[in-house]
Amino acid sequence: MKKILLLSLTFIALFILSAISYVKFALPSVNSAPELIVDKSAESITRGKYLAYSVAVCMDCHSSRDWSILSGPPVPGTEGMGGEKFDQTMGFPGVYYSRNITPAGLSDWTDGEIFRAITTGVSKNGDALFPVMPHPNYGQADKEDIYDVIAYLRSMAPVEHENKPSESDFPMSLIVNTIPKEASFSTMPKRSDKVAYGKYLVNLASCVDCHTPFEKGEYDESYYLAGGREFILPWATLTTPNLTPDNKTGIGTWSEEDFVEKFKAYADSAYVPVKVKPGDFMTIMPWMMYATMEEEDLRSIYVYLRSLQPIEHNIERFVLNE
Repeated sequence: MKKILLLSLTFIALFILSAISYVKFALPSVNSAPELIVDKSAESITRGKYLAYSVAVCMDCHSSRDWSILSGPPVPGTEGMGGEKFDQTMGFPGVYYSRNITPAGLSDWTDGEIFRAITTGVSKNGDALFPVMPHPNYGQADKEDIYDVIAYLRSMAPVEHENKPSESDFPMSLIVNTIPKEASFSTMPKRSDKVAYGKYLVNLASCVDCHTPFEKGEYDESYYLAGGREFILPWATLTTPNLTPDNKTGIGTWSEEDFVEKFKAYADSAYVPVKVKPGDFMTIMPWMMYATMEEEDLRSIYVYLRSLQPIEHNIERFVLNE
């Protein structure tokens, strides 16, 4: 009986060890970076800059943000250099630093390697990237939009800035290898189809990542875009608002003009950046970047959000730490 028990325990131990070794060393399993040279025309660069600043807001994370100002806008001159820290205090299972995406940081990357990283979450050397950068969303975009972002990144002024390596806590250090997957690209809908086009923009802007509850490493899809994700700030807990058209707790009573004006107020020439101090309301929503989104795109996002099923979700937006 003891021999049978010992053999069983040995088999289980070997199985667990084999599974860990497979996850650690055989994954992620995605295709090699494609042979790719993106079009770097003025049109592509212009479109890529718009996406990088106003929709996908790459520069929101890949710059140094001024947290003394409401919404933490990028510090001028740091765009693309990376170094922003995302750690356990923000609900992440590890410590992650955004990388330098200017030509100084990507000089030894091919266009195909950048493309694979953005759309599948696998770096140049084959390591899995934790989706602080929402590569699962970008992998559903139109390839042409990703090409244009790469074209813009190649056109940026190089900024020499070496950043710290990211590191996942256990067991995410193993689980992260299971996250990358092959992209499932789409074709950008016609702008005339406002619901479909708005949905496309919402995905590209990764609205769901902040406006859906996130617990134990998973999004609660039953509250899709109904807000409720918590972010721990130095002096308070910020909880994201409900974007569904619920009349009580969401944007059900907002007109299209209300929605657009909420964004465009931050682009108004009369807007003065609001200084914040401990105890004041603070948000991580990059208002001043989204404020530069084209009005037509904002209107399409509104139409898509209004098409969602209303979800009543009472949220206490901002609670000071005790």
